[in-house]
Amino acid sequence: MTLRIAEIFGPTIQGEGALIGEPTVFIRAGGCDYRCSWCDSLHAVESRYRHTWAPLSDVEIWDEVLRLSNGQPLTVSISGGNPAIQDFAPVIARGRAAGYRFACETQGSLARDWFAELDTLVLSPKPPSSGETVDWDAFDGCVSAGKPARQSVMKIVVFDETDYQWAKAAHARHPDLPLYLQPGNAEVDPDTPVDLRALAARLEWLTDTAMADGWFAPRILPQLHVLIWGNKRGV
Repeated sequence: MTLRIAEIFGPTIQGEGALIGEPTVFIRAGGCDYRCSWCDSLHAVESRYRHTWAPLSDVEIWDEVLRLSNGQPLTVSISGGNPAIQDFAPVIARGRAAGYRFACETQGSLARDWFAELDTLVLSPKPPSSGETVDWDAFDGCVSAGKPARQSVMKIVVFDETDYQWAKAAHARHPDLPLYLQPGNAEVDPDTPVDLRALAARLEWLTDTAMADGWFAPRILPQLHVLIWGNKRGV
């Protein structure tokens, strides 16, 4: 069995959510069942990039993780695209046997048994600004599949008031999931500089709105990797 891999990179720091700042090696899977309007990983999503995805066995993937991490156990994040399309159970089994920790980020559209083997499952349902519609029955199935994981969290990107209100409703569906909000980055072209002032203004608006609203459930964080490296790939 081979897996479609868009890139493997690191170690670098996790740029967002529950593990922000944590040294991590990233395995980015190729392929996705969503087409979000503001996707910042189109090279791992759209079929026009399929020729750049490498068909790798679990052994080849793990050998690369070991090389990058110099054999020192750390966190390995499986992302995409949507990594739930593929079976990462063999990779996780190899890594856990060597003392590595595993996180996975997915939109919650496909439940997989291997979610149970994760240290951190990040479920990131996409708000209205994405142009996608969440199947909440499928999302609930992902929550159930991830219950044995050490922790499951919800992470939502917020661009505007509509997204904000949607995030509140999403949290109300699963109040047991720790919630992380981040301001959306409207500029996703890797060759275009990020408008840091606009991003900071959106973060300020999101923070002020939640505080004025008395909504203290979420942790509100920036995308740290965007602040440091912009939209550069492989960091």
